[in-house]
Amino acid sequence: MAKAPKLKVFTTPIGFHDALVAAPSRAAALRAWGSDHDLFARGAAFEVTDPDLMKEPLATPGEVVRRLRGSEAEQFAALPRDRPSAGKARSAKASAGKATPKRPEPSASELERAEVSLQAAMKRHRDADAEAKARVEAAQRDRADLQRQQRSEEERLREARDQAQAAYDHAIERWRAA
Repeated sequence: MAKAPKLKVFTTPIGFHDALVAAPSRAAALRAWGSDHDLFARGAAFEVTDPDLMKEPLATPGEVVRRLRGSEAEQFAALPRDRPSAGKARSAKASAGKATPKRPEPSASELERAEVSLQAAMKRHRDADAEAKARVEAAQRDRADLQRQQRSEEERLREARDQAQAAYDHAIERWRAA
């Protein structure tokens, strides 16, 4: 019986989560994460040695386990503080007193032309397909008629051959008897 490979636990950050996976190698971990790049070479993935973090991935080898990185409060605290809030941005625009020019609504005419062209092409294709199908059916009928004629001719010729064979056999018997 083959010995199961020793599993290691690897992790990489994905958004606000860490993606942990128990796999026999780095390449297997990259496949589990669906990565085409070597995240280990870039320093974006590494092997986990913390026993508490290793428990859940080792219970389900090969499956990616997502674990929230930090609390919600910690994640909000990590956001940059220099961004103006949406309310301040709106009040700054209003205080400037400049009215933004109204932009024209996008035209759907090109979309409508494209839809009409598509529908016309689809109708042409359906009509051409129906014509081709009719030609195939006619050819199949012609072939069936031809096969019936050929069978009929073969049956007549076999019957004529069998009669000629019988006449020949009868003539041979009379000749030998004489």
